[in-house]
Amino acid sequence: MTDTPSLTYADAGVDIDAGNDLVDAIKPLAKATRRPGSTAALGGFGAAFDPKAAGLVDPIFVATTDGVGTKLKIAIETGVHDHIGIDLVAMCVNDLLAQGAQPLMFLDYYACGALDVAQAKTIISGIAKGCLLADCALAGGETAEMPGMYAEGDYDLAGFAIGAYEREAGLPQHDNMQPGDVIIGLASDGVHANGYSLLRKVVARSGLNWHDPAPFGAGQSLAEACLTPTRIYVKSVMKAVHAGLITGGAHITGGGLVENPPRALPDHLTAKFDDAALTLPPIFEWLQEVGNIETAEMRRTFNCGTGFIVICSPDQADKTLHTLRGQGEQAEVIGELVGA
Repeated sequence: MTDTPSLTYADAGVDIDAGNDLVDAIKPLAKATRRPGSTAALGGFGAAFDPKAAGLVDPIFVATTDGVGTKLKIAIETGVHDHIGIDLVAMCVNDLLAQGAQPLMFLDYYACGALDVAQAKTIISGIAKGCLLADCALAGGETAEMPGMYAEGDYDLAGFAIGAYEREAGLPQHDNMQPGDVIIGLASDGVHANGYSLLRKVVARSGLNWHDPAPFGAGQSLAEACLTPTRIYVKSVMKAVHAGLITGGAHITGGGLVENPPRALPDHLTAKFDDAALTLPPIFEWLQEVGNIETAEMRRTFNCGTGFIVICSPDQADKTLHTLRGQGEQAEVIGELVGA
């Protein structure tokens, strides 16, 4: 017999009991997101969904995955983790909208070096809130505690969303698009979750601390302004989809208004934007000025105030605007389709 002490998983830095405590803590959060088709109950090996219970007759399923990028660094450095989960959900479900798909299920992946149950619960509370905003069940997830993989206090997030549309009702509808169709922009709630590596470089150049007052907005710290969660457009855009008002949409993420709209368009059409309608909100004006960033670079990196666009025929423009605004969106005509 050796006198060497027996090792446990906890000695290696992985606390199974803490993981079980986290599951118990977040079960009520997941349960609150249940919707027809999904029980949103944690603990199984997989998450099932019944499309008939959700009212779907002949569905096409759509899956998306995304993360939050280096916006996480601000949350980690400031200790403010309340809303980062909303970003995670938003980045996935808003992509589903570009296909005309109703979000149904969401799963998350949370990885860290050492599990802090209270912090993890805060993060997952944000994920659950995002799911409620998206009418989407938090159906499961994975927590990975990996000592040596992450620096102390660091963590990473990934999200996975599944949605569906009826077979004949998906987007984009290229055959129904033509020159003169209207592009409607839906306002963003700030920087959302793209371009944060450049944003953090601008903040470093400015010499400001995250807890300093934001120089572009009253009553907020710089961190609060930069951690404003990504807007979730599900309820407004799906209302327009179900009304048959729109033929296409695009989530304005990395690549901005330069690279995202073409993903929704046929090869023979392109988006022509009205520069006068694309005024920069104050946070973007500040980033451009302090960073001395060229306008083309701004539009290719950030959403610059437009978080989502939809496309409709001119005769449906007023009704589409009324529908979107009725759901609380700041929606304006920002351009049209022209021949490529």
